[in-house]
Amino acid sequence: MSRQLVHVLLVEDNALDEELLHRSFRKLKIANPVTVVHNGYEALDALRGTAGHKRVPRPYLILLDINMPRMNGLEFLLIIRDDNELKDSVVFILLGAETDKERFAAYGGQVTGFLLKEYIGEEFLVLPNSLKTF
Repeated sequence: MSRQLVHVLLVEDNALDEELLHRSFRKLKIANPVTVVHNGYEALDALRGTAGHKRVPRPYLILLDINMPRMNGLEFLLIIRDDNELKDSVVFILLGAETDKERFAAYGGQVTGFLLKEYIGEEFLVLPNSLKTF
């Protein structure tokens, strides 16, 4: 029986950060499918298969930017943790600085981990290796 690839949902409004993720996946020859959305509303639609979005298949991993227009990462996180169908989602939060990590530590129980955008190339290169364990 073959293992199903983990689908990655990247919730990111910065095109440069998006491209860095794609580059790191290509460099490490990670074939996981990636869906990109640009705010929390689009992410919810992708997870639920609403508003014209194709539903992101399970199993999936969410890479979530904190600072986005319309619905930010924390608002999105609170909604999915309150949704019976989405509350078990694996979420890594993308942060702008180490101080943000401390600031958002209270949400540690709500997320799998944090990635610092300051080191996004290095951290994104490490993250795909962890996909092999899902």
